[in-house]
Amino acid sequence: MKNPDKESKFIGCVLGVAVADSLGSFFEGSFHVDPEKVERTAELNRFSYTDDTHMTIGVAESLIQSKGFEAQNMANTFIKNYELEPYRGYGPGPPNVFKMIRQEMSWKDLDKLLYPGGSFGNGSAMRVAPIGLLYHENPMKLREVAYESSRITHSHKLGAEAAALQAYAVALAVNEEPFEKLQPALYLEKLMAFTENSVYSRKLELTQKLLNENTSQSKVALELGNSIEAFNSVPAAIYSFLAKHESFKESVMYAISLGGDTDTIGAMTGAIAGAYHGFESIPNEWTQKLENRGYLEELGHRLWKIKNSTRPR
Repeated sequence: MKNPDKESKFIGCVLGVAVADSLGSFFEGSFHVDPEKVERTAELNRFSYTDDTHMTIGVAESLIQSKGFEAQNMANTFIKNYELEPYRGYGPGPPNVFKMIRQEMSWKDLDKLLYPGGSFGNGSAMRVAPIGLLYHENPMKLREVAYESSRITHSHKLGAEAAALQAYAVALAVNEEPFEKLQPALYLEKLMAFTENSVYSRKLELTQKLLNENTSQSKVALELGNSIEAFNSVPAAIYSFLAKHESFKESVMYAISLGGDTDTIGAMTGAIAGAYHGFESIPNEWTQKLENRGYLEELGHRLWKIKNSTRPR
């Protein structure tokens, strides 16, 4: 077998978000999920995605249209997509931000009018994968764009840093070659060197400790978290990928088995695993039932073309 090419990794990342989000949505709020139940659910149901994928689509569409990041365009794209499909399961924050932007308020830091200090939920991290793809060779630009994209809805430093960390996790996965054997400790070292926040540094150190212990899902959920706060979900997604990095399917099922915010932790895990393995690794029986599969594949392909034909701004 040969390593997947970069185009496959871009498409795999976008599809990975959607299939894992869709499957995880069946179990959101569960205390703990039996992996066998996850597999049975996948066999019996169609894959319809939530706001996690819907906003990821918005990020990708804006990056493609602007040939890089343009904040007002991205905000407008979010609003347009939300108004077309408000039924995707959005939390209360983003629609209120969108309403304020519609009232001609600046897109910057509006969430601070809703949450003291801004939101540190995982909403900007769940959608950031296309930024990790487009800027996978430029960590400094990746951080800048991840922060600015987060400010549209999640301006708290813990929310913005989560977006940057998740984007960089995707970038590292794009740059790794599956058949050359991933080294989880080295991957985590790179993430620890990248993060500028002590909360995430501690969580990544704990991730390494738990990987060494090969511990239970319940302990991972207890110590890394499985809830909607960014610092209680991004580390869990990174752990899920690394613990089962030899298989896209196993990493996603593991993420969902942690319970809690299963669609978002699943989506973030699927983004990293898809970027690592490429789209060929995603079970065909999953993608065949995935809503808007063709359009999602097209977005991955177009992001790859932008990356290879221009210098993204």
